[in-house]
Amino acid sequence: MGGRLNNVIPPSAVLYTTLDTQLGRWWLARTEHGLCRLAFGLAENKWFQLLNAMRAGIPRYQPEAFQIFVEQVEQYLAGERRIFTFPLDIRTGTPFQRQVWQVTREIPYGQVTTYQKLAQAIGRPKASRAVGNALAQNPLLLVIPCHRVLRADGSLGGFAAGPALKRILLQIEGALP
Repeated sequence: MGGRLNNVIPPSAVLYTTLDTQLGRWWLARTEHGLCRLAFGLAENKWFQLLNAMRAGIPRYQPEAFQIFVEQVEQYLAGERRIFTFPLDIRTGTPFQRQVWQVTREIPYGQVTTYQKLAQAIGRPKASRAVGNALAQNPLLLVIPCHRVLRADGSLGGFAAGPALKRILLQIEGALP
């Protein structure tokens, strides 16, 4: 399929696949517009709850529709890619969540920031906890790099896929020894 997006995807359809890596299983979902979900380590029933919540019909397993996405995720995990160039479909979330996710996407590879600094960047300096809650709902791990956000004291803080993976991702990027 390569980089073409619309040749096998009916409008409003959600397709999904899995990617098994040394770290564990990644779940990927996409629409005709681009990647809409990238999750790690979920139980199958939790994955389907997330997809069904999108109300886009019955999700279909179609791994051949994910070549560009899988290649870039594998390259990132191997330390060979810093920026994802595939199209995204980020229509979920509240306006506040989307604002937090957009600012988070601007954190450069290999660098970290804090929940407090993100809150300041969106003009809500007292909203560190709300920023953390928005990041907990991040639909696109890695692509919206919430693993690059730490607590003010420099500790890892939360991460939907767990602190061990957060540490590994930061090590891949060279942000942690």
